[in-house]
Amino acid sequence: MTAEVGALLRLARVKRGISLRGLAAEIGVSPSLISQVETGKTQPSVSTLYALSNFLGISMDDLLSSDTNVSEGESNIAATGPSPFVHGPQPPVQHGNDNPRLEMDNGVRWERLAIGEGGPVEPLLVTYSPGASSSIEGKLMRHGGFEYAYILEGELTLQLEFDTHVLTAGDSLQFDSIRPHMYTNHGAVAARGVWHVVGRRQQNQSLPVAPSRRLDTVRTNAPELSSAVDVLKAMEHSIAHQS
Repeated sequence: MTAEVGALLRLARVKRGISLRGLAAEIGVSPSLISQVETGKTQPSVSTLYALSNFLGISMDDLLSSDTNVSEGESNIAATGPSPFVHGPQPPVQHGNDNPRLEMDNGVRWERLAIGEGGPVEPLLVTYSPGASSSIEGKLMRHGGFEYAYILEGELTLQLEFDTHVLTAGDSLQFDSIRPHMYTNHGAVAARGVWHVVGRRQQNQSLPVAPSRRLDTVRTNAPELSSAVDVLKAMEHSIAHQS
């Protein structure tokens, strides 16, 4: 994750008049963690980044855009709402070197693939380095839409509610993303795959499992959910504004 992304998160927080303590209380992390993320001293997990972007009304496209301008006068992050998911018509071809990239904690990398203006599909090339997980806190996430993925290389473990699935190159997956889930690479080499989430904008809720409910403590009870953290509401609202 770059310093520019941290600065973008800070700018959005300041424009909304939210303190570090207030934001930390809303998404269930420490104020010091948010401060370190904003200053580029540390990288958030996927789940923490989802929570931050949702609460601050920042679209995934803003986070993934390599040319995001975070100066006080030029940022396209409005004080009262998210910026557009896709800024204008997109070219029919996007070359690999031009993929907007976002590096997250513990070796998770997102690359946004070609996407149409206001389209219902969110395409990503996702890489999990050895030991990487979508949540270092051990919590499962859920969000609107349907998730489809094809594993290109490596081995990736999917925790889907109380079931565990190990996927290798050539395997594919699909499930309703409202089901709590988490990805982890327990292997010795990087795992990489193509993800498509379809129809997320038709949903309006996304709640993570409470941070205190780690996988090693979950047994027979249903996963406990925290207060509303709609991980991609910003993206959904942005697309809806253009529909």
